[in-house]
Amino acid sequence: MKKTLLVIALLCGFLSVSVYAQIEPAPDRSEGDGQYGRLILRGVTLIDGTGAPPIGPVDIVVEKNKIAQIQVVGYPGLPISENRRPKAGENDKVYDLEGHFLMPGFIDSHAHIGGRGQGTPAEYVFKLWLAHGITTVRDPSTGNGLDWVLDQKKRSAANEITAPRILAYTAFGQGAESPITNADEAKAWVNKNAANGADGIKFFGAKPEVMQAAISENKKIGLRSAMHHAQVDVARWNVLNSARAGLTSMEHWYGLPEALFTDRTVQDFPVDYNYQNEQHRFSEAGKLWEQAAPPYSEHWNKVMNELLELDFTLDPTFNIYEANRDLMRAQRAEWHEVYTLPSLWKFYEPSRQSHGSYWFDWTTALEIQWKKNYQLWMTFVNEYKNRGGRVTAGSDSGFIYQLYGFAYIRELELLQEAGFHPLEVIRSATMYGAELMGMEKEIGTVEVGKLADFVIVEENPLQNLKVLYGTGAIRIDDNNKAIRVGGVKYTVKDGIVYDAKKLLEDVKSIVDKAKAEEGSVKITSPGLDW
Repeated sequence: MKKTLLVIALLCGFLSVSVYAQIEPAPDRSEGDGQYGRLILRGVTLIDGTGAPPIGPVDIVVEKNKIAQIQVVGYPGLPISENRRPKAGENDKVYDLEGHFLMPGFIDSHAHIGGRGQGTPAEYVFKLWLAHGITTVRDPSTGNGLDWVLDQKKRSAANEITAPRILAYTAFGQGAESPITNADEAKAWVNKNAANGADGIKFFGAKPEVMQAAISENKKIGLRSAMHHAQVDVARWNVLNSARAGLTSMEHWYGLPEALFTDRTVQDFPVDYNYQNEQHRFSEAGKLWEQAAPPYSEHWNKVMNELLELDFTLDPTFNIYEANRDLMRAQRAEWHEVYTLPSLWKFYEPSRQSHGSYWFDWTTALEIQWKKNYQLWMTFVNEYKNRGGRVTAGSDSGFIYQLYGFAYIRELELLQEAGFHPLEVIRSATMYGAELMGMEKEIGTVEVGKLADFVIVEENPLQNLKVLYGTGAIRIDDNNKAIRVGGVKYTVKDGIVYDAKKLLEDVKSIVDKAKAEEGSVKITSPGLDW
């Protein structure tokens, strides 16, 4: 019930502190190698995050938590030139990584830390993220409470816990005693939110006077913002309104088709539609893009060009809705058996109460409609990128059968499906994510002077993004036997080297313990007793 209250409060534009049921915070850090006064990563092939092609072999020198030197040390297929290598001192830590690929740490631009409804302790979520190379996250709506998130943010920044870097974006109206109803109240809340230490705001919707005042005031004082344009308010305030007011990014795609309408002003809702019925909400959402102006039409181009001129960011979170176009695929993803907590699996199952668990009667026809929806949605996102627009990678995990970490890699695959070159995918996951958060001087690319955040993998991720999954990718060996290759090998955050596979072992132990405490828990499809 608390989860339902949270969703209702968010969509109504205010959130009382009493709604929160906080998850267990992360324990003190007991893993990770370093920081070192000087760390040398030798022989890697570098994918720097800018969109530039790979180069290597390269030696990278890190001093404490910053990149101090990037040195090309030879040519592919030839012995490395030892005289070109940075010299290692007696106290330096050296990793021999010849043949490995190194990228900037991944940035999840839409990353909820979980909640009591999912039963996910912070350690479980954080380790799944780090195990998939995610070194920075933006928590939109701080569902465990701002003070709780700020505490975890502070401890992560000090590397007292095993966790990505955290940015806290409160839900608009969070902590207010009553709904915000006018411009003065909106501005007052925005300034109080900044004083409380938030990094930004996530909006869901409110009347235009309130939205205009809140977004513009937030931008004026130097904070950033994101918005899920909820259907309950989008008829009077769509993505164009938000972008003009100064919104930093739109989440998902709500509000964009509405800005593209040419022959209507509201979505073609059935007369028996009820927004609180999530099967209604998500089945009808799958028909929205077909109601918008067609790709490359005059109005479609006009809206896109205005968003580009406003330097607006799209954070599509393709993966979170993928079950809508193929429910069975999402339910039976191979990692659920080992890495999904039984409480989280129960949260995913069909329910009229749990958010995102709307599988009351999901049909083949709905999946086909959603496939069409994706084609039109992806066409807009890919063309936006082609015209110079910023598109980021966000997962929105913890709902709709999408598991932390694994879902982020799926998001990268879906960006490629949309038409992105793998180098463009990595750029969205790194450099563009850093720009979105205003951290491009610190993270997002591998450059001297920036923080030492890296993803290191033994396989070429440009050849196959699947090698970034914790479960790796399938190959056949010389004996015609199926094997697994890949999985992130090391995630480096602030110069601290984490063994990604060991982090996944820790996650498995958390899941095994939960299963033992609850009795034998078998991951099966809903309604089946196998």
